[in-house]
Amino acid sequence: MADSLEQVTTEVVNCFKCPRLVEWREQVGREKRAAFRSDEYWARPIPGFGDPHATLLLVGLAPAAHGGNRTGRIFTGDRSGDWLFGALFRAGYANQPTSTHRGDGLRLTGAYIAACVRCAPPANKPTPQERDTCLPYLGRELRLLAEVRVIVCLGKFAYDGVSPLLGLRHRPVFGHGVEAPTSDGRTVLCSFHPSQQNTFTGKLTVPMFDAIFQRARALA
Repeated sequence: MADSLEQVTTEVVNCFKCPRLVEWREQVGREKRAAFRSDEYWARPIPGFGDPHATLLLVGLAPAAHGGNRTGRIFTGDRSGDWLFGALFRAGYANQPTSTHRGDGLRLTGAYIAACVRCAPPANKPTPQERDTCLPYLGRELRLLAEVRVIVCLGKFAYDGVSPLLGLRHRPVFGHGVEAPTSDGRTVLCSFHPSQQNTFTGKLTVPMFDAIFQRARALA
């Protein structure tokens, strides 16, 4: 049977391959954060999201414990997502600047979002083995998203994960705005992750983040 994004989504959502991550995501879903006490947490792996005809693929590290792990959509319900979807809206990739829950009407045009690891990890730090176990899902998405021309890696962890999937053997050192061409004519574009650590300290600013998506538009 031919592979499809729908098939990848089904397999991701029903994945139990990493015991430590399964235990953590479900524990967070039971114990919850006080601010979300009344919410029913997703507490499962998070599939990719967006336009199947995307020319831009964004790759993050993993879902946040009380963001994607709560809402069931990548980069949704946390401050990193506020930064990301605000930038995508300004660049014309999203129909609204916020992503709060799966039924909020958000649509992406020309963009698709995925992650190297699909379960929320303890301390936001998956192990190398967990990353390598999960990466085949991203590899399949890369093959199925045939129109993708630009892959934006949000953080070094994502860059390290994407590189072997695209055969980037002699790749430049990670840095904001760094570009790496692939052998099949696509471009990997690096960005600092829109984490609170980066945005609160000014390591990543709104103009810096917007410039990434302006460049992605030009490359695509």
